[in-house]
Amino acid sequence: MPETQAAGSNGVPQPYARPVTIVETQALTQRFGPTVALDGLDLQMQPGVTGLVGANGAGKTTLLNAMLGLRIPTSGSVTVMGFDPQKAGHKLRAKVGFAPERNVLPDEMRAVDFVRHLAEVQGLPRSEARNRASDSLWLVGLGEERTRTLGTMSTGQRQRVKLAQAIASDPKLVLLDEPTDGLDPVQRSEMLTLIGQISRDFSMNVVLSSHVLEEVERICDHVVALDAGRLVACGPITELIGAGDGITLELVDVAEPAGSVEAVESALRSGGLDVQRTETTLRLRGADFEELCDRARDAVAAAGARVRRLETRRRTLEDLFEDAPR
Repeated sequence: MPETQAAGSNGVPQPYARPVTIVETQALTQRFGPTVALDGLDLQMQPGVTGLVGANGAGKTTLLNAMLGLRIPTSGSVTVMGFDPQKAGHKLRAKVGFAPERNVLPDEMRAVDFVRHLAEVQGLPRSEARNRASDSLWLVGLGEERTRTLGTMSTGQRQRVKLAQAIASDPKLVLLDEPTDGLDPVQRSEMLTLIGQISRDFSMNVVLSSHVLEEVERICDHVVALDAGRLVACGPITELIGAGDGITLELVDVAEPAGSVEAVESALRSGGLDVQRTETTLRLRGADFEELCDRARDAVAAAGARVRRLETRRRTLEDLFEDAPR
């Protein structure tokens, strides 16, 4: 049910006004001795599911800690849902759910007791926290296992417990640090589907930290890409990677020099195109779609090669990192 605020002058409840910006940083810098973990970040995260992406050590966890007020920035500022985490951390953390990357679950506690306890820490009354704990564990698929101790659970189940405690208090924002870490491909897919469903069904804003680019592309509305503490890209994922970016030309491999992949590659490079080759596949950029197709056709015909596949190449998150200035 959509949230409402006080009734307007006509007596009709007005829709709850979601903040336009969930997270904003200005020149945010975090140093640990000589190491720069965050390097002057200027970014804005919008409502929805935001993918915080980058290699291990890119600064993702440091940024999440700054958003929670667990790290005091060396310089610059961060604002989360209108709150300064350093000045109003207790108010902010009452509205934020967090699932850390590290395995910090107490082995001797039952899952339902653990989730209930953290819901109480978030400010829920004991009876409501008990009900929310049970409901959230059912929601993540652990209803039958809710009375098991955490130490007897598998990695996949423990990841779901961390998700359950993050959403039990009905937060406005959920921060998930590597929620698929340690999961097999099937479990990983199920977890991503679950996160997307929770965000849609309960209108929760989510920041999902991951070093797996495909995960972010699959379920996120927006992306923040970090590389060694620097901002690579920030914005709607459809704008950053949705448009076509050249063409992909896959050729039939032949042994003879005439008709070979090498002959086609050489002809296209000599014509000034940007050519990236992976075995028998050429990725072409440097002209519009029609011209690329024409020049690929001419090069293939001149070399006597054979085409297996030709299609528009979709830009990916990996391209953002490859194209970023060094």
